[in-house]
Amino acid sequence: IETPEGPNIGLINSLSVYAQTNEYGFLETPYRKVTDGVVTDEIHYLSAIEEGNYVIAQANTNLTEEGRFAEDLVTCRSKGESSLFSADQVDYMDVSTQQVVSVGASLIPFLEHDDANRALMGANMQRQAVPTLRADKPLVGTGMERAVAVDSGVTAVAKRGGTVQYVDASRIVIKVNEDEMYPGEAGIDIYNLTKYTRSNQNTCINQMPCVYLGEPIERGDVLADGPSTDLGELALGQNMRVAFMPWNGYNFEDSILVSERVVQEDRFTTIHIQELACVSRDTKLGPEEITADIPNVGEAALSKLDESGIVYIGAEVTGGDILVGKVTPKGETQLTPEEKLLRAIFGEKASDVKDSSLRVPNGVSGTVIDVQVFTRDGVEKDKRALEIEEMQLKQAKKDLSEELQILEAGLFSRIHSVLVSGGVEAEKLDKLPRDRWLELGLTDEAKQNQLEQLAEQYDELKHEFEKKLEAKRRKITQGDDLAPGVLKIVKVYLAVKRQIQPGDKMAGRHGNKGV
Repeated sequence: IETPEGPNIGLINSLSVYAQTNEYGFLETPYRKVTDGVVTDEIHYLSAIEEGNYVIAQANTNLTEEGRFAEDLVTCRSKGESSLFSADQVDYMDVSTQQVVSVGASLIPFLEHDDANRALMGANMQRQAVPTLRADKPLVGTGMERAVAVDSGVTAVAKRGGTVQYVDASRIVIKVNEDEMYPGEAGIDIYNLTKYTRSNQNTCINQMPCVYLGEPIERGDVLADGPSTDLGELALGQNMRVAFMPWNGYNFEDSILVSERVVQEDRFTTIHIQELACVSRDTKLGPEEITADIPNVGEAALSKLDESGIVYIGAEVTGGDILVGKVTPKGETQLTPEEKLLRAIFGEKASDVKDSSLRVPNGVSGTVIDVQVFTRDGVEKDKRALEIEEMQLKQAKKDLSEELQILEAGLFSRIHSVLVSGGVEAEKLDKLPRDRWLELGLTDEAKQNQLEQLAEQYDELKHEFEKKLEAKRRKITQGDDLAPGVLKIVKVYLAVKRQIQPGDKMAGRHGNKGV
């Protein structure tokens, strides 16, 4: 069903839900084997060429409790034709009724009641949805929502089962179950979440935890929701109350009328992140300079810039505001006698540079959420670049040391249990500083070996931490490999909140679209 409506109709198709490619590159799909009229749970994959030779029953055929066909005559397809066959002639049976549709079409509830043309529009329009501020999972779904959300990769999924040991907006820590641990490891899984990042479509990618402290987790559980997911289910829109009625001609034809409350409650408000870049180049007349000292610009226009000429994070800006101050040297122009006189009196005036600052485009207003400064190798970094570097280093160090602490705690709790089971009194052990625990010796050889293994791991952990920190530090402090002639690039990220407005398209899942 899912195919473009334009000139490519029917030429571009989507794989159906269970389809896969075999070793020869042909598409194949699964079927249940039928032996002597009994439907087994044995699964065979057949390609389109192979399935023509068999008699295949539909997935919704009635079966008895033993797995036999309830009727003597069964509707089947064979050699491209559909007809009735006796139950003992059937070779295979479809796995599921969803087997014939693509993932997009499988998300449409009651698809069997829709006209094919409208179902096509419904399947295609789900891809055009923009993530809303708060995701709201559909009250009526098809059961595919969870599978789609997890497989899309926007959610954080548990690699191993365990218990939630720590959770905040940007990190989830899981203490792994004993039976899922590798021998001699700390048994801690750390999931760092993506926060307010720009997607290629300029929408906002943000993960929010949906687990609570102490919650038992199984492998494959959703730990954090991404954009357009709600508690691990795909949630492309909002559950709205819809009325089919005329309303003073405002909803004539394909027009949609929304209540004021929908706008006020931000039901269809979205966040977009725009990336604006300012490039400082080396010109024939000299290098362009990023600075707050811009000719013929008032004090008010520079109020949101720091001394390096770059906007502060958190500043609210509107169209025309300066984000990055930049001056370009301009060629010697013919001077008027008055200018010559002024130059002679006051010396070299700042008139040989022109303002080429990065400004917010007209009609755009938002909040600055991030600034990145890339400096060419060998070019001196300005104050802001050094500040950002220091902040990134601090953050990296904090993240890594927190990870180390969490892993250390896990490791030492295991060392504690080994020592106590090896005959050391728990009270005495608790009085001893943690780093002295590894100096203790045990009479039980197996326990001593275990202890040595854990000690080895502790050293490895610390070594790994040092290595990671050094790699991060090198990555942050080294100059950037920029294009020839480029000295500096400053990227400013703006978060723009857009409410629903006239001209926006709204649609349901059945191809019922309107403006």
